[in-house]
Amino acid sequence: MIEFNVPGHGDIQIEHLVLDYNGTLATDGHLLPDVSSFLLKISKLLSIHIITADTHGSVKEQLGKFPFEINILGTENQEVQKQAYIESLGTSTVIAIGNGLNDRLMLRDAEIGISVVNHEGAAMKTAMEADIICFSIIDALELVIFPKRMVATLRN
Repeated sequence: MIEFNVPGHGDIQIEHLVLDYNGTLATDGHLLPDVSSFLLKISKLLSIHIITADTHGSVKEQLGKFPFEINILGTENQEVQKQAYIESLGTSTVIAIGNGLNDRLMLRDAEIGISVVNHEGAAMKTAMEADIICFSIIDALELVIFPKRMVATLRN
């Protein structure tokens, strides 16, 4: 668990990190450099959940050996499936990171939603629902490791 206080928002206790795969952790189905080492470090603090449409069919090959929960979505209503997933964890205990339109509701409803603009870009509607926008997944993962950076960004 990570705990921090955001002035104007209050105390935050995070137990889960929920991440999209393609466009967020990976490009064209291949995990981006250094992502696995950051996720392993974070897994000592939070439970990690990868929730994905798995466009390229590679998430289990790329991340199956790690201690992460991997969830592959059905083809219909993916944004609702992602939203329901974080609701099942308790939205107030979740940091969610994504970039695609199907991540929009997940980022909106998570305690902290982070939109990542990697090689695929980010859907504008999704970015508008996020609390924070980062220009790399590494920057976003560093926010989780160093939560005072989030405090500096989110304080009111």
